[in-house]
Amino acid sequence: MAFSELLDQVGGLGRFQVLQMVALVVPIVWLTTQSMLENFSAAVPNHRCWVPLLDNSTAQASVPGALGPKDLLTISIPPGPNHEPHQCRRFRQPQWQLLDPNATATNWSEVATEPCVDGWVYDRSTFTSTIVAKWDLVCDSHALKPMAQSLYLSGILVGAAVCGHISDRFGRRLVLTWNYLQMAVSGTAAAFAPTFPVYCLLRFLAAFGVAGVMMNTSTLLMEWTSARARALMMTLNTLGFSFGHVLMGGVAYGVRDWALLQLAVSAPFFLCFLYSWRLAESARWLLITGRLEPGLRELRRAAAINGKREVEDALTTEVLLSTMQEELSASQAPPSLGTLICTPGLRLRTCASTLCWFAFGFTFYGLALDLQALGSNIFLLQVLIGVVDIPAKIVTLLLLNRLGRRPTQAGSLMLSGLCVLANTLVPLKMRALRSGLAVLGLGSVGAAFTCVSVYTGELFPTVLRMTAVGLGQMAARGGAILGPLVRLLAIHGRALPLLLYGGVPVLSGLAALLLPETQSLPLPDTIQDVQNEAVKKATHSAPGPTVLKSTHF
Repeated sequence: MAFSELLDQVGGLGRFQVLQMVALVVPIVWLTTQSMLENFSAAVPNHRCWVPLLDNSTAQASVPGALGPKDLLTISIPPGPNHEPHQCRRFRQPQWQLLDPNATATNWSEVATEPCVDGWVYDRSTFTSTIVAKWDLVCDSHALKPMAQSLYLSGILVGAAVCGHISDRFGRRLVLTWNYLQMAVSGTAAAFAPTFPVYCLLRFLAAFGVAGVMMNTSTLLMEWTSARARALMMTLNTLGFSFGHVLMGGVAYGVRDWALLQLAVSAPFFLCFLYSWRLAESARWLLITGRLEPGLRELRRAAAINGKREVEDALTTEVLLSTMQEELSASQAPPSLGTLICTPGLRLRTCASTLCWFAFGFTFYGLALDLQALGSNIFLLQVLIGVVDIPAKIVTLLLLNRLGRRPTQAGSLMLSGLCVLANTLVPLKMRALRSGLAVLGLGSVGAAFTCVSVYTGELFPTVLRMTAVGLGQMAARGGAILGPLVRLLAIHGRALPLLLYGGVPVLSGLAALLLPETQSLPLPDTIQDVQNEAVKKATHSAPGPTVLKSTHF
């Protein structure tokens, strides 16, 4: 852990870290819009079948002048389940008898209707264009919309699996730069996708890049920051997601065409790609993997920007070798994902932290992904998700520094679960109480995300940190994919989905109590560092019995 001493010398929280944080967190704000994009670009507008009497000027010329659009709608479209015009069927022939004031629903039969063989007419009062209207993802094709969302989440899952391991092998900044370019190109191309399958493929590739950006951003921030400031830096990182929710609501309100909206949230990543070449690689990773000269350059660069000229001049290869001799000798063998599972000191950390990531993805995406289902102003709801999240994360920062990582992680997960479980007991008529519990629950989930982002990076050594974060991101996206599917269980009982959404974070919070506390501890660099911590913990707990034993003599 000698790198912590080097970092303190060059400055663990100075001008260099502030500039690095701004350059890394600004893309996080825009990245959030990618994940929330289909709340708007894939919104389902009101629609009905295309019918000649309403939508063909030649057919309209033969209609008696006394009939208005409402009458033409009555004789062309049957009523749907909610007594509004049916969205998926039309009459084969105009049902003129329905204009009789005494006519009832029995005056026509299902046999007289047919599917929308000539397409649909969409309400464009809220959105001028969506992918649902462009590719007719309604009626018999309505399942294609959630499939697009699932493919996007699958892209993040695959990206987390691949980018985590690659970043541990080839570096954080190199993979981050590539991910910026991948998001920019794939996202921009998606706006011009000629078919729905091509659109889904491009969104999958963009999601792959999203995973890499999230993981490498958090790791670069953590590995360049001193122990006392890690919680602050990671909270600022997660606040980027909160501001991203607010930005998404504002941009979507101003841009109502799905293709233009897709461009608006994707094109900025070309700029991120260009300036990312000036970002600093993790000196901690460079040194631990034996790349002494590049690591020395990055440390000198940080010292110069932080105003530590004397430290910059004093840093030499000999100083690095003498300071980090133990770490360099212990990190020659490249570790792998299997190391997380097979190493005794890492196995429990891996299982418990992965469960915390899964609980976050499962509960958050299960409850908050489909804003349109809430039946309100989706632009305002999107903004409110971010606004509520901001104070929750600020409170989390205070708790992380006062209570520590373990109780904050466990408490935030269990509180979110208990809020969801409490809603199963509240009558539907008590909307204010149900809304209050839902807001508190979502705020607690946001707090849990902040905590697990900090905690995971501190639990695992540098040589495996990105692999562990990637595994956690995979678990979160697996939960995100499963979360919306749980709503289907409502046919067996209205409270059943809520019981699962609440039970999973409660159990995960209990599992978090098994993890060691990492507050104010230096980041472990090697597997040996983690095992040494376990030995120290065992040594501190041993004196009690030893003293009792000695008193018998």
